Amino acid sequence: MVRSRKMALFTAVSFLLTLAVPAMLLAADPAVAKANADHFKMLTLIPPVVAIVLAFVTRNVVLSLFAGIFSGTFMLSLEGGVISAFQNGFIKLNHEVLSSLADPWNAGIVLQCLAIGGLIALVSKMGGAKAIAEALAKKATGATSAQLYAWFMGLLIFFDDYANSLTVGPIMRPVTDRMKISREKLAFIIDGTAAPIAGIALISTWVAYEIGLIKDGYAGLGIEANAYGLFVGTIPFRFYNILILIFIVATAVMLREFGPMLTAERRARKTGKVLADGAKPMVAAESTGLEPDESVKLNIWNAIIPIMTLILGAFVGFYFNGRGAIMGGDDAALIQLLNESPASFTAIREAFGASDASIVLFEAALFAGIVAMILGVTQKIYTIEAAVDTWVQGVKSLVITGVILLLAWSLSSVIKQLGTAMYLVSVLSDAIPPFTLPAIIFILGSFISFATGTSYGTMGILMPLAIPLAHAINPESGYMLMNIGAVLTGAIFGDHCSPISDTTILSSMGAACDHIDHTRTQLVYAVTVALVTVFLGYIPAGLGVPVYIILPVAVTALIGILFFFGKPVEEA
Repeated sequence: MVRSRKMALFTAVSFLLTLAVPAMLLAADPAVAKANADHFKMLTLIPPVVAIVLAFVTRNVVLSLFAGIFSGTFMLSLEGGVISAFQNGFIKLNHEVLSSLADPWNAGIVLQCLAIGGLIALVSKMGGAKAIAEALAKKATGATSAQLYAWFMGLLIFFDDYANSLTVGPIMRPVTDRMKISREKLAFIIDGTAAPIAGIALISTWVAYEIGLIKDGYAGLGIEANAYGLFVGTIPFRFYNILILIFIVATAVMLREFGPMLTAERRARKTGKVLADGAKPMVAAESTGLEPDESVKLNIWNAIIPIMTLILGAFVGFYFNGRGAIMGGDDAALIQLLNESPASFTAIREAFGASDASIVLFEAALFAGIVAMILGVTQKIYTIEAAVDTWVQGVKSLVITGVILLLAWSLSSVIKQLGTAMYLVSVLSDAIPPFTLPAIIFILGSFISFATGTSYGTMGILMPLAIPLAHAINPESGYMLMNIGAVLTGAIFGDHCSPISDTTILSSMGAACDHIDHTRTQLVYAVTVALVTVFLGYIPAGLGVPVYIILPVAVTALIGILFFFGKPVEEA
C-alpha cells in the first residue's frame, strides 16, 4: 500500500511537471549547469547561503534545507515569470526529494541508518551498551581517556565514514556523558575520525572513487599511470586529514579548548549538562524507553557480538559484493586477478572499491540486528515479538535523520543544476604562481564542498581541472601528488564543517547532539586546522619543503595554538 501510494504520488508529480514546467531546466546536465552558471553568476550561491545562514539563525535544519532547495528551484523556474516560478519551484522541489529517495545509493544509505538505529535499540535493550559503557568507564578514569577511547574506536571503523558516525556515537555516548564531556565534543571526535580517516585508508569505500578520478585525470593527459600507487603517494600530502586526527588527541590529552567548544566543555564539567539549554538533540536517547530492565544481567558480549557482526559483515559484504561487480564486468585483468589471487591485498582492495557500500552496510546492519534478536531471545531478555517492536522503535528514532539526508541530497542536486561549483571554479581559478596552486586548490575545494555539502561531488568537479593544470605548470611527480592531495583534502575539509553535509548530520545524530551546536563548535576547530594546513602545509610544500619537515612543524604549531589560545577546561 505504501509503495503504491509513493508510485501514485511520483506519477502525479511527473505529470504536473510535464504540463506546468515545459521550459524548466532539468537534470544536472554539465552543459545546462554551465549555462546556468554563466547566466546566474554570483546568484548561484543563493541556495547554499540561504540554507547555511538559516541553519544558524533558526537552529532548524529541516526548515533551512527546505528553504535552500526552494530558493534554487525557484531560480530554475524563473523562465515562466515570478508568479509561475513559485508554483513550479514547489513542484520541482517535490520532484527533487522524490528523485533523491529513488536513487539506489541514497535509498541504501537511508535504509542503513534505519537498520543501524534498530540494531542499537536492540543492543541497548539487552543492556549491551550499558555494559560496554560501564566497562569503559572503569578504564576511562577521566575525560582524557574517555575521549581517547572514542578517538581510537573511530580509527578502528576506518573503512566507511557513515558506519563510523553511526556506530561510535551510541556506544561511547554513555561513557562521555558519565565523564561530563559535552555532546558537542563527542560529535567533533566522531566527525573528525569519519571522513578524514576513511579518505586516507588504504582499503575503504572511498578508495575506488578517489583512484578512479586520478586514473581518469591522467588518462586525459594521455598518461597510463598506476592510480592506486598515486593515491598512496598523496597520503603524506593529505595534511588536513592527518592534522585533524592529531588535533583531537591533543585537545584530549591537554584538556584545553578554545572558542565555542570551551564554553560547551566548561558547561558540561561544571553543571553536568552535556547539552546546552534549549538544545534539540537529533536523537532523544534519554527518552526512548530502551533502557534494560533491572532484572537483565549486564553482559558486554551483548554489544560486542552484534557490533562485530556489523563490522565483519561489512568487510565480507564489501569483498563479495565488489567481487560480483568485477566478475560481471569486462575488465579481464581484474577478473583474472580475482580468479588467481582472490585473497591478495590487491584483489581485496579492488573488490572493496567496486562494492556498493550503501547496500552492503544496510545488509550488514540488518543481519547484525537479526543476530541481536537471537541473542536477546535465547537469553530470555525479550520475546521475539518484543524484539521486533524494539527494533522498530529504534528505526523510528532515526526517521528524522532520513528526512534531513533526503533534503540535503536534494539541495546538492539543485546546486549542481545551478552550476554553483562551476561558477566558483571560474572565479577562483585564474592564473596563479606555481607554489600557490596546491593551497588555492585546497581553498577552492573547501569553498565548493562547504557550499554544496558533498566531498564526492567536489572531488569529481576539481580533479579533472587540477590534474591537467598542475601538469601544465610542473609535471614533476611530487608536485602532481601534492595537488591531487589538495583536491581530496580540501573536499573533505569543506564537507567536514558544512552544516548541510550528510556526514556532519550523521555525526550529530550519532552523538545525539544539537546539529547546529555541533556545527558551530566544530567550525572553529576545523578552520584552525585548515589554516595551519594552508600556511604550514601546502604553501611550504609548493616551495619545495619536504613533508618530513612540514608535518612535525605543523603539529608543533597546532599544539602551540592549543597551549597559548586554549584554556583549561576544568579551571575553577
